[in-house]
Amino acid sequence: MNIQLRKSTLADMKAVHALVKQLAEFERAPEEVITTSELYEADLSANHFEAIVAEDIDLEENKIIGMALYYFAYSTWKGRYIWLEDFIVTENYRGKGVGKMLFEEIINITKQYKTILKWQVLDWNEPAINFYKKYDAEFLDGWRTCKLTP
Repeated sequence: MNIQLRKSTLADMKAVHALVKQLAEFERAPEEVITTSELYEADLSANHFEAIVAEDIDLEENKIIGMALYYFAYSTWKGRYIWLEDFIVTENYRGKGVGKMLFEEIINITKQYKTILKWQVLDWNEPAINFYKKYDAEFLDGWRTCKLTP
């Protein structure tokens, strides 16, 4: 296993989309994914988000086995910050340090911009919660995620 991280390109969007669909399956909501890889390509081109991909370069065609997709958001209290929208490693590579590599790369990007990093984790996802606790993540009790689909 030889893992390499790099910034995603348009050519990666099919693999990124496939990873998001895997994540939706894991989170028990596959029907919620309505995006397409073509939409990802358009939105990446329009700078709506960025992503870091992890590849196993020992595999033929450098298979993408993980990714962290993020974008810049704005807080009226704190200013610009990074929102980590999705972060996933394929099941066969979990527990092998790939997630740590990706998350630490996002932390490094956050440090470069001298800002803060925010994300969500499902309350039942104990492996993810335990992973984030290793980084002394602050879990914000009292805040509820809201959604409106007009």
